[in-house]
Amino acid sequence: MAKGSNQKLKLLYLAKIFMEKTDDHHGLTLAEITGHLNGYGVNADRKTLYLDFEELRHYGLDLVSEQKGKTVVYYLASRNFELAELKLLVDSVQAARFITEKKSNALIKKLESLVSEQEARQLHRQVITAGRIKTMNESILINVDRIHSAINDDKQISFQYFQWTPDKKRELRHNGQRYQISPWYLVWDHENYYMIGYDFDSEMIKHFRVDKMLDISPSPEKRKGQETMRHLNITAYSRSLFGMLGGESKRVTLECHNRMAGIIIDRFGQNTVILRKDEEHFTAHVEVIPSHQFLGWIIGLGTSVKITDPEDVVKDMEEILSKQMQMYQ
Repeated sequence: MAKGSNQKLKLLYLAKIFMEKTDDHHGLTLAEITGHLNGYGVNADRKTLYLDFEELRHYGLDLVSEQKGKTVVYYLASRNFELAELKLLVDSVQAARFITEKKSNALIKKLESLVSEQEARQLHRQVITAGRIKTMNESILINVDRIHSAINDDKQISFQYFQWTPDKKRELRHNGQRYQISPWYLVWDHENYYMIGYDFDSEMIKHFRVDKMLDISPSPEKRKGQETMRHLNITAYSRSLFGMLGGESKRVTLECHNRMAGIIIDRFGQNTVILRKDEEHFTAHVEVIPSHQFLGWIIGLGTSVKITDPEDVVKDMEEILSKQMQMYQ
């Protein structure tokens, strides 16, 4: 590239150099900065660089000069995101099952651009997405964006919904007919994204896994269910669902060993009603939809948790355990 061919872009390239090449632990000398600018087709000398640094500081870049032995180095001392914050975001992207492996890598690459090349390597060393169980729906982020837009525009949406067959093929639910739903909330529950919406035809609150929604289209109709959704405690609603399956919410009493207190509070929140039963046990009263997923969760806790009320839920648990016993006999 001819020297001086991009002289008008000098400040932009200078900012780029500081963003990509420097951080708290890596600075550049004036000679190194001049060399990088020359590579972009920009001429520079010591006197004009000092003026350029002041312009960039006036613009808002936190440029610092530091004596290192007999030389002075310059670097960008602070950014919008700290390295620790970006590591947290990278971990979140990696852990999210609703983001495909391909999209995870693309997002992390963009996060790496927010720090220097040296610090980006620290983020890159954390990228371990291969082999993780990720969604296979590449359109997940588009779906989320369309749902958010419909919520912001107060519009209904229509879509198709599918389930997986044992042959690993998509099978459309509802005989392939399109669902017409008023979207109200997006909830991230147990590593999956769900849309919480109102179905006017059935006058019910329903939820759908976003990665199983296909061909989401906005509708001109305004959303419905305002009165119902106004009284919905979305936090409590989400907490009561296991596997995001519907049903009637009930007040269930659990008898638990003291060591299970943390698990109960983590699942149902600190406002859960907990009462001491004896020195080793407590009772917890939780609002929950007693689906098979909930009962399976209780079974997974072993003998440390027992359902004592209501009677119909106790009988459901007895029936499940009896059938499982028969399966293994």
